[in-house]
Amino acid sequence: MSSFRRCVAHVAVGAAIVTTASLGTGQAAGAPLANCGKARQDVAIRSSVPLLDWSENFGLDTAGNLWVARVMRGEVQRYDREGRLTATVEVAAPGAVRLGPDGLLYVVTGNSPLAGSGGIVRFDPMAADPVPTPFATGFPQPNGAAFDADGNLYVTTANGLHRLRRDGSEDMDWWARVKVEGSNGVVVAGDSVYVTANFVATDGAPVGRVLRLSRTNPADSTTVADLTSFGALPDFVDDLVVRDGALYVTTLAGHLVRVDPKSGAACNVVSTQPLTAVVADPADSSALLAGSEEGTVLRIRPNS
Repeated sequence: MSSFRRCVAHVAVGAAIVTTASLGTGQAAGAPLANCGKARQDVAIRSSVPLLDWSENFGLDTAGNLWVARVMRGEVQRYDREGRLTATVEVAAPGAVRLGPDGLLYVVTGNSPLAGSGGIVRFDPMAADPVPTPFATGFPQPNGAAFDADGNLYVTTANGLHRLRRDGSEDMDWWARVKVEGSNGVVVAGDSVYVTANFVATDGAPVGRVLRLSRTNPADSTTVADLTSFGALPDFVDDLVVRDGALYVTTLAGHLVRVDPKSGAACNVVSTQPLTAVVADPADSSALLAGSEEGTVLRIRPNS
């Protein structure tokens, strides 16, 4: 979700969510979500200027460096395995950062209602001075992104979910069959395209939903889980990752939620500050890295 839209959400409901929210599944909306078990967390990268350092999303290059999208600063920052800042690349309102099949990093740009039309740029993360070049343009507030095994790039935008071919052209036949409202994060595993979506349901209840689409037949869409906060307050779902067969989802209320993609059963890994993005930690097979609105990147070790 665009960070600026989340700021608006904070004004309306953020304080109440962070202090009183508890998640529930779609089967028991508003019920407290059980904890997965004791998890450990520590700081992987500390924010130098809170909020200005908003870590909207991040990705990894082939050397294991972490590239953090600082949406408020308009740049993507590279950190080595020790958490040291080693490079900065200017990208306007950056969102998701994903390593492509060609070894280049693909970065969503224009992740803001103030940015006008957005798109995707790419650059060589191994270059001494990386220079972003356009890959695709013309998308309203693009945010999340993920590659599939064939090198297609899926991008969430203000008007849904798009699939781009390796040459940057859009698969319009695929687009014509997919229907996703309020799409945000996206990850691909096999034939499954998992998407987080935020919207108001037909009964008026705000819903943070995890969906599964078929990569080969996007019209085939099912709800994996609905994650709502205490009472009628929305808990916006943001990014997600697949790790050891489970989905891990970040939320505005500061939860990292583990979801079983088969049953939809969910539990709360940690409750902390508002979380934006999550990736597997390449340096620790037991850990996940989670970004935050404050800017800190957390290292979280779920209880498996």
